[in-house]
Amino acid sequence: MEAQFEAMEGRLEELQEASAQPEIIADVPRWQKILKEIAQLEPAVGAFRAYRQLQEEIEQAREMQSDPDMGEMAEEELKVLLPREEKEREQLRLFLIPRDPNDDRSVVMEIRPGAGGEEAALFASLLLRMYQRYAERHGFLFEAVDISDTELGGVKEAVFTLSGNGAFSRMKYESGVHRIQRVPVTEAGGRIHTSTATVAVLPEAEDVEVEIRQEDIRIDTYRASGHGGQYINRTDSAVRITHMPSGLVVTCQDEKSQLKNKEKAMKVLKSRLYDLYRAEKDAAYAQNRKAQVGSGERNERIRTYNFPQGRVTDHRAGLTLYKIDSILDGEMDEIIDALIMDEQAEKLKQLSL
Repeated sequence: MEAQFEAMEGRLEELQEASAQPEIIADVPRWQKILKEIAQLEPAVGAFRAYRQLQEEIEQAREMQSDPDMGEMAEEELKVLLPREEKEREQLRLFLIPRDPNDDRSVVMEIRPGAGGEEAALFASLLLRMYQRYAERHGFLFEAVDISDTELGGVKEAVFTLSGNGAFSRMKYESGVHRIQRVPVTEAGGRIHTSTATVAVLPEAEDVEVEIRQEDIRIDTYRASGHGGQYINRTDSAVRITHMPSGLVVTCQDEKSQLKNKEKAMKVLKSRLYDLYRAEKDAAYAQNRKAQVGSGERNERIRTYNFPQGRVTDHRAGLTLYKIDSILDGEMDEIIDALIMDEQAEKLKQLSL
């Protein structure tokens, strides 16, 4: 393990030296890339240097054990230092876990009703609000791309972005089928129904990663419609982009400006293409978006929101929390942190094999 951290330390020192060279500072994209790698390496190297200092202190205490005057003090010091050594060594192992290269990215998220008709659409609107509130709490910028409402206030489809460093590292765990159990607001009877909504989370692609040729896309414009079709734009500001080689279609009608709608739609298209190319290159991500959302059937759920009992259960983490209102208000960190810890434990287990 020490050899791996020594290699990181050498790389960090090399990058820090390079980042101060005038010719590299003048090359802004290259300089920014170096600064990003420095930021990624600094926590691991800092922890390793602290661990190395701790080992030196332990070695000094052991040498003092044989001294008649200092032996007792050394014993007491070792009682404190040795447990710290084990704890810090375990923390170091976390830095060796393979890092998801997309973790620092912003995200494109898509929510669609699954099984359950209008109740599923209303549930989709609850999830949309939950992610909006979560974004507010964490300083992520929420931007709607294409949100289609039903007459009763549900959501037929919601496509939006959450921009901010590390958004994907938190939101990637939301991919899958979410299930709700409650008495539908559309029914007068007291029967509890189960409905679902699907969530897909895609890392936002950078321009240099996905090249879209102009001849490969068709751009159509039309008049935007709002809630239940009651509002109609006077200009053709809504944009539909079709990527003909892949068959992907993206629409955006959130902005009054056709140009802004086109920019947002292109951002989503690039992210979908990036995800598609990533799936083709990496067998572990084969059919990634399909695997994320499944078919929306009730038995594919990753999380259940049970209103009669006021509980939310994440079936992957085996975690149940009896605070459904606060979770739907965006207080999701306890669930996400549990999922991160489970993933880290599994990866540590793989490192030990």
